[in-house]
Amino acid sequence: MSETIRAMQERLLSKRAKTLLHHPQGMGNYFTFKTAIDILGLNWDDVAPGGVYNVTGAGYYDMGYMANHIGPSRAALDAFLKASTHEKLAIYPPDCLPELKTLVAEKKFGRSLGADFEVMGVEGAQGGIGYTYMTFLDEGDEVIATDPGYFHFVPAAEACGAKVVPIELNEGNGYRLQPAEVEAKITERTKMIVVCDPINPFGTVQTREELLALAEIARRHGLVIFNNITHNTHRTDASAQQIPMASLHSAETPMDHVISVSGMSKGYGMPAIRVGFMAGHPGLLRGAFLTKMEITKIHINYPGQYAALAAMQDTDYLAASTETIRRNYAHIEETVAATPGVAIPVKPSYGFCMMIDVAGTGVTAQEITVGLLKHKVAAIPGDGLGDVKAADYLRLNYSHPDIACFEAFRKALPLAIAEAQAGDYIEPVAAFFEKIGTARGRQIIEKLKARRATPAVLDAAE
Repeated sequence: MSETIRAMQERLLSKRAKTLLHHPQGMGNYFTFKTAIDILGLNWDDVAPGGVYNVTGAGYYDMGYMANHIGPSRAALDAFLKASTHEKLAIYPPDCLPELKTLVAEKKFGRSLGADFEVMGVEGAQGGIGYTYMTFLDEGDEVIATDPGYFHFVPAAEACGAKVVPIELNEGNGYRLQPAEVEAKITERTKMIVVCDPINPFGTVQTREELLALAEIARRHGLVIFNNITHNTHRTDASAQQIPMASLHSAETPMDHVISVSGMSKGYGMPAIRVGFMAGHPGLLRGAFLTKMEITKIHINYPGQYAALAAMQDTDYLAASTETIRRNYAHIEETVAATPGVAIPVKPSYGFCMMIDVAGTGVTAQEITVGLLKHKVAAIPGDGLGDVKAADYLRLNYSHPDIACFEAFRKALPLAIAEAQAGDYIEPVAAFFEKIGTARGRQIIEKLKARRATPAVLDAAE
């Protein structure tokens, strides 16, 4: 980039935009399978035709982009088509259909609509993240969130001028937020605790006791809890139980300081309709509604609302898609067990999002990402999710309905590791991070530099 453009950015962009421009979790600043397309010199139209983000090219399998590859139910499609009429497309839609609000409140959040609980429509759960942060965060506030964590939890908060205080997820805390760790991070500047449950990227869930303790801590310190439950539709582990924080509301344990968010993309395979929900006490939600109206003034997709209503009532779809997801996870588990140097840090309980740890291979997850795409499997390494194990974690989406996807991954993983161990991708991966210039990227470059002299660093048998 020329110095003229840099100077113009510095002069004209807002602090918010400049924060995102150079953030390690800002779009384009972290490594993905899209980076690998360019490194391998592939044709974009062959891998991701039509400008879509996920990999849809013939012969390729996407285990990276966090879309539900099972797709929508037939009932949802039928409802969407039926509602796509002249009358409904010619008007601005309602914020959220009354019958959809009622169903969402009860089925997603475990509450009934009333004087102390309301639901509003947002543009997917992602919209709920943005409106929550813009409504509650001011410059100088602190937000407690996990590391690793969902891509946008950190940069979106920092764009609001807030500081994110991370809690490392690891074996010691069960890859969950432990109340004592959270309370130890609270200062006079703390404003919000992000409780992503199930936790993206591990798929673990908080216990009832942990949720109650976190709510009590937040209430005592006068904090808001942002409870994102986007991945709670599919239960990978039949013995697990995810509990929406809103459902724990009672006179003894009020949840009036909890803002909850969910959507239709992950659980019901409909990311294109951009239908999501934000819920909480009307006194707080009113601020979010006004923020939404002044920033976008977008009411959610009208035919999509009817599709959402039908999808959430389709129990057969949910049962069948859950079985597919469980089958796929079991296949990955077998693949990892047969691949030296690779491990699953924790078994996911819900959703279709998991991590594998490739530290034992002696190479970076970024290099393996390139090798996987060479063999037509897309994945995403951990540097977009946080500082913790940024070069060791590989995030996988295991929702693909075709078992051939997981057979391809089984064949591709050891090949990608071997190519990385031979040093095939050290230079282009380092070049990407040198160009981006983030502190997180520089740490990965140091790992790559240490291997340049002796790229074959690990005997796979060790």
